[in-house]
Amino acid sequence: MILGQRGVERVERSNSGIIEPFETPALRWLAARTPIWVTPNVLTAIGFLGALGVFASYALSKGYPALLWGASAGLFINWLGDSLDGTLARYRGIERPRYGFYLDNAIDVPEQLLLALGLALSGIFRVELALLGLIAFYMMSILTLIRAKTVGEFTLAYVGLGTTELRLLIAVINTLVFFFPPQRFSILGVSTTYPNVLSAVWIVATLMTFLISMIGDLRKLAVEDPPHSQLH
Repeated sequence: MILGQRGVERVERSNSGIIEPFETPALRWLAARTPIWVTPNVLTAIGFLGALGVFASYALSKGYPALLWGASAGLFINWLGDSLDGTLARYRGIERPRYGFYLDNAIDVPEQLLLALGLALSGIFRVELALLGLIAFYMMSILTLIRAKTVGEFTLAYVGLGTTELRLLIAVINTLVFFFPPQRFSILGVSTTYPNVLSAVWIVATLMTFLISMIGDLRKLAVEDPPHSQLH
């Protein structure tokens, strides 16, 4: 574990996402060609504007399906700002470990809320599933922060899926919904649509990942941090 400014612990970043081999070189290429006036904070603001665009596009897409393309564009803008800000800071040697860590993780909270509310208003997913998906995402985010403190590793992806892969999956669903509007069908007597089925599968898989990761970490920590006997 590395110590940052004022002795604050810095954790190691870990990204096992399936797109990481392509994403990291692309971000480095972009960082080297980013205009000097574009700062990491500017990129963070651009990412938040992308999240606002996602929300607005989804909220209006029920009456204007073409806005699903706007939602996908917003996801790309959000990825660009959210992913490039840290890469740019490291490339220019202007990292602020405490400030950057705080801002990056804090701004993720309203951004994910905007995404979930937009999806709920779009009608693509049931409102309950959109909000349950948000809860599942927040659970993984909290677990990541707990692991950063106790294990010393900031995990950006689990079982090959991180926020970049999630954005891409949502963009794929947007495309499917635009070209193949969901039709209702029944599963075990329950009327549903294919986006709802896909979201339910993702939620269950995320909750299972949370549970398996938590148990694995606790087993590891139980060995590394055994009870200390008390001398009387």
